[in-house]
Amino acid sequence: MKAMFTTLSCLTICSAAFSQSDSSAVYFQKALAEKTAKRYLVASGYFDKAAQLNPNFEEAFMQDAYVNLEMRKTDRAKELFLKVYALNPNNKAAIKELTQLYYSYHQYDKAVEFAQKCKDCENSERIIGMCSYEQEDYATAISGLQNVLAKNPNDAEASYTIARCYLELEQEDKAIPYYKKAVEADATKPLWAYELAIVYANKEDYGNAIIMYNKAADNGYEKTNDYNENLGYAYIYHHEFDKGEALLSALLVKRPGDKELLRGMAEACFKAKLYDKSLGYCQKLMEMDGKDAKALYQAGLCFQKKGEKDRGEKMCDQAIELDSSLGSLRTKSMNVEGL
Repeated sequence: MKAMFTTLSCLTICSAAFSQSDSSAVYFQKALAEKTAKRYLVASGYFDKAAQLNPNFEEAFMQDAYVNLEMRKTDRAKELFLKVYALNPNNKAAIKELTQLYYSYHQYDKAVEFAQKCKDCENSERIIGMCSYEQEDYATAISGLQNVLAKNPNDAEASYTIARCYLELEQEDKAIPYYKKAVEADATKPLWAYELAIVYANKEDYGNAIIMYNKAADNGYEKTNDYNENLGYAYIYHHEFDKGEALLSALLVKRPGDKELLRGMAEACFKAKLYDKSLGYCQKLMEMDGKDAKALYQAGLCFQKKGEKDRGEKMCDQAIELDSSLGSLRTKSMNVEGL
């Protein structure tokens, strides 16, 4: 009799287990149907029930994570992918998603950790490179992302990130080709074109700087005051004075009495060998402040360049009397450079 009760108990337990397993499978199939119909919230509820009835149901957790991604519930999706990983550390799909999620959360150490668990997973090498840039390991970033570009030359973000690495390393000549690739590959990132314009301007390649400033605007970059100021100076340095002056003069209307802008215009005109124009802006500065030593010194340099050496030197001497720190520029005056 005791053996009979034991047998009945085992049958009851097994029957309950099979019943739970069957119910889990039913809920899973319902969830898949709801997912196909894009009713993601309902699908998630069914996947959750399936997993509750079968805590080792790896695929139920996976699919639940995917529908949560569709609903942009990334915290819940990450939690579910981690459950999958706990059940099966070799699940490459879960590792791939966790790598991407940690990267998007700016948790770069964790992103690299999971990317290294599946180096043959799609985007692993790319994410390691991107994370290396964020962690300021530029050598690793460049090496890894160059491998990415070898496989996909049109990866605009990889090209841009390499450009940024070289820029951080103060190797602008190496940055430029990658900036160009990035800008050509993706016109939806006007900031990239603007950054390249600034790099060209720093290299005194004002022709290409102008091209990139205009490309940035064409691609949607807002023409802010800073944008117009940078473009205006580039035009002047490129000897397209009328275009440059129009932009900078419009800024002066918005910022009347801006001494630094006037000083910048005087300096730009001087370097562009537009000495009379430079003198005009120096004059405006001195009208605003009769003791503006820098403006007086700049004017003196202009006169020297115009062939009136004695007059120019006298003005520079007067400027140094007003501001002794300008005396350090005297050694530069042999070549009559600007301030």
